[in-house]
Amino acid sequence: MPNHSSIHLLAKLEECKHHFGRGEGRRVEEMLAKLSQSHFTDAPSLIRFHEAVLFLRAFPQTPRVISRTEELLKTFHERVEELRSRGADLSAFDTFESSGIAGTTMQDTLSLDVVRWLARRIPRDVKIDWQDYEEERAMASTWPRFLPLLDEDAFVEANIPWQRWLDSASGSQSQLEWLIRRFEQLPLAEREKAELYDSLRLPVSWQLRDLKLSRTRNWIRPRSIYYHTEPLISRRQIDLAHALSQPGPAITKLTLNRGKAVVDLIREVMVVRYRELYGTTLGDPRSMVRAEVGRGVVIHLWNLPPERRLPLRAYIAGFTLKNGVPINYIEAIGLCEWVEVGFNTFYTYRNGETAWIYAQALRCLVQLTGARCISVYPYQLGQENDEAIESGAFWFYRKLGFRPGTRELLRLAELEERQMAKNPRHRSTRRTLRRLAEGHVFYELHNAEPEAWDRFSTRNLGLLVNRRMAQQFGGESRRIRESSVVSVRKALGASLGGWSKTEQKAFEDWALVLALIPDLKDWSRSEKQELLKIVRAKAARDEMRYLHLTQKHPRLRRELLKLGSQA
Repeated sequence: MPNHSSIHLLAKLEECKHHFGRGEGRRVEEMLAKLSQSHFTDAPSLIRFHEAVLFLRAFPQTPRVISRTEELLKTFHERVEELRSRGADLSAFDTFESSGIAGTTMQDTLSLDVVRWLARRIPRDVKIDWQDYEEERAMASTWPRFLPLLDEDAFVEANIPWQRWLDSASGSQSQLEWLIRRFEQLPLAEREKAELYDSLRLPVSWQLRDLKLSRTRNWIRPRSIYYHTEPLISRRQIDLAHALSQPGPAITKLTLNRGKAVVDLIREVMVVRYRELYGTTLGDPRSMVRAEVGRGVVIHLWNLPPERRLPLRAYIAGFTLKNGVPINYIEAIGLCEWVEVGFNTFYTYRNGETAWIYAQALRCLVQLTGARCISVYPYQLGQENDEAIESGAFWFYRKLGFRPGTRELLRLAELEERQMAKNPRHRSTRRTLRRLAEGHVFYELHNAEPEAWDRFSTRNLGLLVNRRMAQQFGGESRRIRESSVVSVRKALGASLGGWSKTEQKAFEDWALVLALIPDLKDWSRSEKQELLKIVRAKAARDEMRYLHLTQKHPRLRRELLKLGSQA
């Protein structure tokens, strides 16, 4: 088929993402059959075809559309190779939006946890990418730990042959495999090993070939498929208050092995999109839960392992499968009844019932965490995030019922709404959108205390602690930590005998904040005992129990709000 005919038919296929109804399935089947014979002669056109087919795999009209899309997706590594053999410009495959297509090669600087996992997942296809790598100072300070007498060369000579040194030591192993093993053997905590490795900023490249972890092939066949025979649910049809007033979905705890499989899957999903999220990199498979919310949508959520948790807030990560296709990732970080939620739908699926799926994700999070106040941080709205500005992200949340957390930004939003009411064609300027993205937005469930969390931030708590460290302890972290532990133990009458190292670390972190409470010693015995339960639960297996306990301690909540709301 001539390329111009293929492009014309592709444009019609892309339109089908907006048309679902009687007869549309047959029409899509026919277009897919014709396009299967097409040969796209440039990377941008092939990418467009890839994204349209992936969308239809997630939002199919008929069983035949499913089989057609799956057959086509298995051909993309060959289509990319055909472009490569013709000498076509393949740079379009390297963009943030288009990465991860089968047949392409990726290059990135990964954390130790991810690079170790990737090197064992695809050992033959991943390697150190030395091109343009010039972090000699980092290598000179780190590699002598592993390479005898390297400091004789690295500390005084110029033009060090780093690769020759590494080759001489790694022998028959790959350079990357050998280096990872050396870091694993360091007598350090996992967090410290990761920090040392990350200081190298070592780029690696990996070939996707026709691998299952490519974005092209990274889908599974669920037990049942939801077929779309009617128009997709639009944002205008979503009543978030109604959705959150309904009973929460059934949440199922997965076995350890199934939890590990999901952790592997989300790492695959993220690494081929040039993304690393703290919770997707370090997910705890023991905490994995699953909720089927209808319309072919399954949401997985999990926590962090005790040794890698945040000091104060509880952390939940997750992602969504639509008919077995990964379509987004989720991040929620909470304390007491407040939770900050990040929700990112991948580019390919942003016309696919995003508001409805977001509402279902919030239902799951409310069910799991007990949250009554949901906030969205400014980056999600567009602060230093051009992508969110382009998509008008602020208005996505505002039209679902979120409100700005400051009166000034609320007045600006209401002014824009009045202008839209007068002129339906009015659109906020980029400057206005950037202004609206300067603060959090909030959604409170019906039984939440209004505006209680508007000014709160754990960052404020951290800054208070650091100011105290500067004023009273000469800026020395060790001194303030030791002093806080002693004073808080005394105030609570606490004995840490029998506490694990992880529990003691949780106490040390909490002590920094509790030491700011002047009347802590005057709390009742039961308040002190419940507080110690909370601190100890921070290091226990189930971090959701920790979060729920913080919701049951009114005095602690009151003090945290007072301290954390100081600008």
